[in-house]
Amino acid sequence: MTLRNRVIKAATFEGMSYRGQVTDALIDFHRTVAAGGVAMTTVAYCAVSPAGRGAPNEMVLRPELVPQLRRLVEAVHGEGAAISAQMGHAGPVGNSRVTKSRALAASSGFSPLGTRYHEMSTADIERVIADFGAAAKVLADAGFDAVEIHMGHHYVINSFMSPKFNRRTDDWGGSIENRARFPREIARAVREAVADRVAVIAKFEMLDGVPKGLGLEDSIPMARLLEADGTLDALELTGGGSLANPMFLFRGDVPRKEFAATLPAVLRPAFRLVGKRFMPEYPFEEGYFRDDARKFREALTMPLILLGGINRLDTIDAALDEGFDFVAMGRALLREPDLINRMSSGTVSEGICIHCNKCMPTIYRGTHCVLLDAADRPGVRVAITATGG
Repeated sequence: MTLRNRVIKAATFEGMSYRGQVTDALIDFHRTVAAGGVAMTTVAYCAVSPAGRGAPNEMVLRPELVPQLRRLVEAVHGEGAAISAQMGHAGPVGNSRVTKSRALAASSGFSPLGTRYHEMSTADIERVIADFGAAAKVLADAGFDAVEIHMGHHYVINSFMSPKFNRRTDDWGGSIENRARFPREIARAVREAVADRVAVIAKFEMLDGVPKGLGLEDSIPMARLLEADGTLDALELTGGGSLANPMFLFRGDVPRKEFAATLPAVLRPAFRLVGKRFMPEYPFEEGYFRDDARKFREALTMPLILLGGINRLDTIDAALDEGFDFVAMGRALLREPDLINRMSSGTVSEGICIHCNKCMPTIYRGTHCVLLDAADRPGVRVAITATGG
């Protein structure tokens, strides 16, 4: 696969798949980013099964969606960009009110907000591995250029990788090799399902950002095992997650009030008690994952995608000079979907995202930058036009 430049639109859950469908809003969202100059845009978050959903208005990848997905692919290709889709199983972050099933993880436990998740049986593990393979085939059949396996953010794969969330004593827990078994088996199933029809990327957890969680001393050897397997074409390096420490991923301002308003009423009292601990403050720094990601660059030869607070052209240039193959941008492109075109033309050298993070709580009503006028919000503006207000 040849991309037109080195910038990838990172997966930022859109919340635009009403009743699990590919909507005009979702197409507008990705067409706009593609027209803005990125090399590839990433559709997020697509569940590999109904039980793997983490939020309402989320796609479950299934064969009957192929015609709808092809419309999306054609729209993005029409703007000269490639398209990827992020596949995942939310696991302990799963929304049982949506899935009507138990949240699953490597081991049982409770989230900081008091919701419970349950240890997966061998049958559960085998089913989820098969679900990833089947979901990848759907995307390949629809013409996607790449698939992205979500191995981060405390979702189900990450729960096996992490010593904090994986306390198993069987062949799926304990040693680094055992905790790496689940992501390796999933990568193998995906590769077997798509062969060489699409590129296979993993969004890979470098560190959990929580006490006793996954750290570089474990994640780098796991990455080496995946590299040796030859099942993946690239790793997109990330950290933190939705279950225990979301701000470790985002950095910058903490929108606690806005986040609390998105919670079901039954969880709001718990959030008032633990909100500051659940969402601590981390000052924003440009390229804040770069120091940790450099250690992966030193340890691996496979292509790597740098993620985390990238807003400036000099950051992109420095990352490429250090041996990273691509960069992934999220919030900066929510703020300015045409940022890459303007960087390419020399009009600007940095984006104007202020890292207020108020885009985070918008995911349940169509992800957008709150600083953009409603008529300029990709995807969301389609819904506004369709409803008249």
